[in-house]
Amino acid sequence: MTDTEERAKTSSEDGKRLFTPAGKTKRRPDAIADLMKDFIRSQGLQPGDRLPQERDLMDRFKAAKGTVREAMKALETQGLIFTRSGPGGGAFVAAPSARHAMELLSTHFFFNPPTLSNIYAIRKALEPEVAASLSGRVSAQQLALLERTIRLYDHPPVDPDEQYRQRVAELDFHSQLAQFCPNPLLGFLCGLMHNLLRDLPLARQIYADPAPSSREEGLSYQYRLMAALKDGRTEDARAIAAEHMAFAEAYMLARAGTIG
Repeated sequence: MTDTEERAKTSSEDGKRLFTPAGKTKRRPDAIADLMKDFIRSQGLQPGDRLPQERDLMDRFKAAKGTVREAMKALETQGLIFTRSGPGGGAFVAAPSARHAMELLSTHFFFNPPTLSNIYAIRKALEPEVAASLSGRVSAQQLALLERTIRLYDHPPVDPDEQYRQRVAELDFHSQLAQFCPNPLLGFLCGLMHNLLRDLPLARQIYADPAPSSREEGLSYQYRLMAALKDGRTEDARAIAAEHMAFAEAYMLARAGTIG
């Protein structure tokens, strides 16, 4: 194997790695980026607060200009800082958004997307727990938002474009539940599954398929789930969500079989 092939193989393996081994030294810019995060925490900086000037950061971290700039660029890509030019410009702490984080994570799967079965394995495990955690805890405002979403698809579509929008709106219903979830990590993971479905070419084909959809069945599950959440029936909410996910998986896999 040539040196070029060896480097490509190593780079590919590193791209799939889920962690940095204890014995592996981080690149200098990555290490500086970690130190900057520690600095932001230790100083209690909040979104909108200005970071020290570049020269001050170079002195603080004993790093060259190029290293500091690469570290800053990494933090900007992660959504943790932003820069502004002109009078009063500089680098500032940003508030990372969940949407931005999900876009970054979705990009990780660009060349090796998960299958429908991969996604629904996670949905079946987690979405019933989201429902259970929300039992008796959804506000009137949140229920009203869910009902407005349902109204987007509580009627037969008039054309293929509306059908596609309806199918995506059905997914929006579950994304809203994930956003309401009191466990932010649980909600984020479910939201990530929804975004992966939205981006998955096969799922988009199924949503655009003019064949009859599972809209009526999905509505039945969602109305039953909303009633259980409102009444505080935790086990019913968990069971309804589990049934819904099993039904949704079976439907999507069956449609995939006809399309593929």
